[in-house]
Amino acid sequence: MTTSAHPLAHFDVQEIRKDFPILNDGTRTRPLSYLDSAATSQKPAVVLNAMHDYYVHANANVHRGVHELGDAATSRFEHARHRVARFLNADPRGLIFVRNTTEALNLVATGIARQGGLMASDRVVLSVLEHHSNIVPWQLERSTHGFAIAAIPLHPDGTLDMDEARKLLAPPTKLLSITYQSNVLGTVTPLKELIAMAHEAGILVAVDGAQRVPHARVDMKDLNCDFFAMSGHKVYGPMGSGILWGKPELLSSMSPFLGGGSMIDTVTFERTTWAELPQKFEAGTPDVAAAVGLAAACDYIDSLTYEAIEAHEKDLMQHLLHMLDSLPYIDVYGPNDRERIVGAVSFNVRGVHAHDVGTICDRHGVAIRVGHHCCQPLMRHLGVPATARASVAAYVTHDDIDSLGEALADVASIFGQVITQHTSPASQMEHRHA
Repeated sequence: MTTSAHPLAHFDVQEIRKDFPILNDGTRTRPLSYLDSAATSQKPAVVLNAMHDYYVHANANVHRGVHELGDAATSRFEHARHRVARFLNADPRGLIFVRNTTEALNLVATGIARQGGLMASDRVVLSVLEHHSNIVPWQLERSTHGFAIAAIPLHPDGTLDMDEARKLLAPPTKLLSITYQSNVLGTVTPLKELIAMAHEAGILVAVDGAQRVPHARVDMKDLNCDFFAMSGHKVYGPMGSGILWGKPELLSSMSPFLGGGSMIDTVTFERTTWAELPQKFEAGTPDVAAAVGLAAACDYIDSLTYEAIEAHEKDLMQHLLHMLDSLPYIDVYGPNDRERIVGAVSFNVRGVHAHDVGTICDRHGVAIRVGHHCCQPLMRHLGVPATARASVAAYVTHDDIDSLGEALADVASIFGQVITQHTSPASQMEHRHA
């Protein structure tokens, strides 16, 4: 009887770090512990090289002209589309290149509203977990079309209130737009259950997948959502790369997001007809290099395997959470069940503003994110103006976690008196695991 190898059997993080030029930058004055991958991941050399190779050997506009370079550019661009579609197990006809998740969600909101899919009598449902990029586009369309917006509330630990979700996923709701994984709390939403509930009620579902794809395989056929948005820069790809995937039959019925070159079939001064999918939603000259780089990032992730990435990151998160829980002056936000926190964790040093924590961490070469994380409604739910957030990726080491611990000890030494005033036994009982 044979057994499969452990996912980490051939996962050497020190070797992986060699793939990332910025982690081996000899011009830095101190070692870098990069714990801000939830904001943007670092880029492996294979991604940078793929983009450089495109500009050196195939730079031209796509879907235009008949010359050799134009054909080469178009071939690379369409190969990238099919590669990313294969990465997501998605129909490539529905894969639209955009700049980021924000643009993708704006495209969904605008396209559905313009075609009359959202009217004053309708409702769009979000959740309190949402990033501003999944709130503001719907508000912009509401100002024109008059539909209602409601948000699924949270339990005190930041998990979705599924009883309230069931109540909201009913008439007059026409669309649910929800995150797959919180960028603040690292919690994964019960997405398949929500999609099934929504579809049973005839409700469309759009998914903000930006934070989920870096940490786990996402399969469009298995998920069965109607729209899925993601950013390339969070999955080891270049900034300015992203996709919206939509079911082709839905995209075909939607109005274009932008008008201009490439997205047309015929143009007269009287009327214009649209190109077939996916060009219908890709107006103007695309960022071909970014698409090529995103395809290379998909290759890179598959070379590591999601199984190994998940196992490595689980070890890191256990270390990170154990370290934070061991410090009596730290409040950790999110579920008490630590297994439900994936990829990123938000915390505060009691009595100390998150920006001060981030500044002191930076003195130690530790990069974390501080602020409201483009999630002000969630911050209000947590009862704080801001948090510090540490996030992990394939190239993060246990030494990086230890460096954060040393930086937080320095915060404690600098703000000791302030922390003491906010760390009485009563306040610990009140605030711990907020």
